[in-house]
Amino acid sequence: MVKSSSVSVPRLVIAAPSSGSGKTTVATGLMAAFAARGLAVSPHKVGPDYIDPGYHALASGRVGRNLDAYLCGPELVGPLFLHGARGCDIAVVEGVMGMFDGAAGEGELASTAHVAKLLRAPVVLVVDASSQSRSVAALVHGFASWDPEVRVGGVILNKVASDRHEELLREALESAGVPVLGVLRRVARVDTPSRHLGLVPVAERRAEAVEAVAAMAAQVAAGCDLEGLLGLARSAGALSCAAWDAAEVLDSSPPPPLPVPTLGAAPPDPRFRPERPRPQTPDGLVVAVAGGSAFTFSYAEHAELLAAAGAEVALFDPLRDEQLPDGTRGLVIGGGFPEVYASELSANEPLRKAVAALAEGGGPVAAECAGLLYLCRELDGQPMCGVLDARARMSGRLTLGYRDAVAVGDSVLAPAGTRMRGHEFHRTVVEPGAGAAPAWGVRAPVPRVEGFVQQGVHASYLHTHWASEPGVARRFVERCRTS
Repeated sequence: MVKSSSVSVPRLVIAAPSSGSGKTTVATGLMAAFAARGLAVSPHKVGPDYIDPGYHALASGRVGRNLDAYLCGPELVGPLFLHGARGCDIAVVEGVMGMFDGAAGEGELASTAHVAKLLRAPVVLVVDASSQSRSVAALVHGFASWDPEVRVGGVILNKVASDRHEELLREALESAGVPVLGVLRRVARVDTPSRHLGLVPVAERRAEAVEAVAAMAAQVAAGCDLEGLLGLARSAGALSCAAWDAAEVLDSSPPPPLPVPTLGAAPPDPRFRPERPRPQTPDGLVVAVAGGSAFTFSYAEHAELLAAAGAEVALFDPLRDEQLPDGTRGLVIGGGFPEVYASELSANEPLRKAVAALAEGGGPVAAECAGLLYLCRELDGQPMCGVLDARARMSGRLTLGYRDAVAVGDSVLAPAGTRMRGHEFHRTVVEPGAGAAPAWGVRAPVPRVEGFVQQGVHASYLHTHWASEPGVARRFVERCRTS
């Protein structure tokens, strides 16, 4: 990356004392309210979450991007932020969990507070005031004073019951030294439905999601001091790093080792929409990327890195498209909810056969979590692609957490020994959990191997962020070119 002079983008980090306080409502509503004023809004989410960025994209009209100091490293938070915020008037960053909650056992790493410090951004604390009055002052004072490097510039009171309740809260907060920048009452129509892994993605409920986002925008515009929030955003300090750029990071990274040859249409998802025109590759090398309602989890930088490495990225929907895009040489299947659509995915037999044929012919396939399930013989008794000799089923147990992983052997994504950080988030089980050639060795919570590497297939439960290891994209595209 080329060093740049100091860059200042007005920005706010929306934090809370705990999950469920209303961060998503406030952040999404602010994005939409600022956009309605004609501002170009850059939406961001702290942590690995894929679902909230979909609502952010709907609110702002721009790609929702993640800022994860664990998956990508603290050094990439600023560059990735500036990449997403190019040309924007303001950026809104939604936090994760409670403000100081980070990666387990890693201190502040990847917490909202950590990212706010890396971005030199003021924090707006969203407080669920539904069961308190004067105690709110102690709560806000504690969060504002816990870490002097985190600047809490204002508070938004959520779920306020009445005018009298608001009066009591404001009176108490006068002694805390943190201005009240908004007061929101409980409004049922801004609630978004949840499922076994959190909110239902935008792609599955487009009409209802549009209504929900509009309601959030109206509530925030009516209850918040938008001018005060904009002024706070403009007080953010300048960042001295350079904006991340897919082409530049690939040019500056060493070429990947040659891969081992054999190793034993719904509307496009906005996160795959490149910020710049997609280059046409001279050899027409197409990498197909699964989208649609069943496969909504992916980081925007993945498609950008594939394009920078020389691929033409083509979206397809496994629920509706019966063939892979013309010219497909490689396939990327990210995360999502195939368990919700198992019968529909199974019914699309022509596409299942096309995926199997590509894999059996040695075509590169990168599959994460939902993609892993889709490649199995069956999912909850429904036939899938049959690429992997494994069966998948729903489970009552949630598997959740960051993982430190190492590539067990060579694959289309990485040479043996490559270290990457990942994230697991699922309520399914694949049996067996690893093939004869596993994808990753994982140290925590217990040492184990997991995933499958066979021919050109790399399939695993781990979600990874390729910006942390951009050579992954170039290696994958090179394998597409030579397979």
